[in-house]
Amino acid sequence: MTNPRHSIADEIAKESHYVTRAGWLRAAVMGANDGIVSTASIIIGVAAAGTVQSEILLAGVAGLIAGAMSMAAGEYVSVSSQADSENADLKREQQELDDDPHGEHRELADIYIERGLDAELASEVATQLMDHDALGTHAREELGISELTMAQPIQAAVTSALTFSAGAALPLSAVLFAPLESIILLTTIISIIVLGVLGATSAIAGGAPVMRAIVRVTIWGALAMGATALVGHWFGVAIG
Repeated sequence: MTNPRHSIADEIAKESHYVTRAGWLRAAVMGANDGIVSTASIIIGVAAAGTVQSEILLAGVAGLIAGAMSMAAGEYVSVSSQADSENADLKREQQELDDDPHGEHRELADIYIERGLDAELASEVATQLMDHDALGTHAREELGISELTMAQPIQAAVTSALTFSAGAALPLSAVLFAPLESIILLTTIISIIVLGVLGATSAIAGGAPVMRAIVRVTIWGALAMGATALVGHWFGVAIG
């Protein structure tokens, strides 16, 4: 005979919820966006200074490598700090469960009472959930920590590095295949188009408004590229 609890758990696991994508989606979007914007900005800034194509390519490749490593390191460190905090909270919560299980039961029951259950039902729910998984229940209800939200440093670091590299490779293609006089124009066009696609893709994956995401990501990307173009032009004129 099928266990009804297992059946319900299996059905929930099969459902697709946007929140389950939050961790990797955030790292992927941030990595790809930074890869496109920062590398395109480097290329446009160096090209605006009037340098040769090989130097522009070298600057772009250096930006890709440095950016990918920086993104990976930054994500790993920041998400590891979050994971350390979560683990410390879980350890402290486990100690409280060991030292005062009745107090923790009352605390959990009070949470359910505040959410609308009567005292008797709240106490029964707290009892059954603590019998099933006391630490997991308190982590979820008291600390807001669950399997869906727990920090995953390696996943965030790898995702950021790979998506940064993929994003950076697109504006670099303009340097490889475009004539020198067209690098700035083609890099800008390619980057704006790809940023728009990235905004739309991330919005669809996250269940957010598509047009708002496209406008947001393309405007900020255009501003960054415009600013570095001006700096490169002024630098080139000053040197020349």
